[in-house]
Amino acid sequence: MKKIFPLLLLLVTFLGFSQSELPKIDLTTIDGTAISSKDLSKDNNKVIVVSLWATWCVPCLKELDAISEIYQDWQDETGVELFAVSVDDSRTVKRVKPLINGKGWDYTILLDTNNDFQRALGAATVPLTLLVKNNEIVYRHSGYSPGAEYELYEKIKEYSN
Repeated sequence: MKKIFPLLLLLVTFLGFSQSELPKIDLTTIDGTAISSKDLSKDNNKVIVVSLWATWCVPCLKELDAISEIYQDWQDETGVELFAVSVDDSRTVKRVKPLINGKGWDYTILLDTNNDFQRALGAATVPLTLLVKNNEIVYRHSGYSPGAEYELYEKIKEYSN
């Protein structure tokens, strides 16, 4: 019994720290308005995509560009909404608005300049893409390789039903 208790305690601790719920962190819109991350997934049973990215992250830009080309189709078919959360810090955040204006992305852009949201998610690197339904993280993917947007869309359709 003495040997089982520490193992059980370790298991409960591990399960307690695995991130399955979207953390409640205040983010900022590109216009400077505060918004809680919990408000992103407020519509019951609606799937949203949360993508953590940075202006200096080439794979992030490639992923968001690739999604941008087919995003309207995704919205028409599933109603999904993508929130692109920039993790640029105070030195590089000034690059966000010019970059997105040049890209023409049709996403809601949010800022996490203190990286509180990134830390709460346990995201060591970007890009990090999450599917969230009812504030629960139902799918998590780190990194980007060409074609990953199609796998993401299959997951969106799976969880949209």
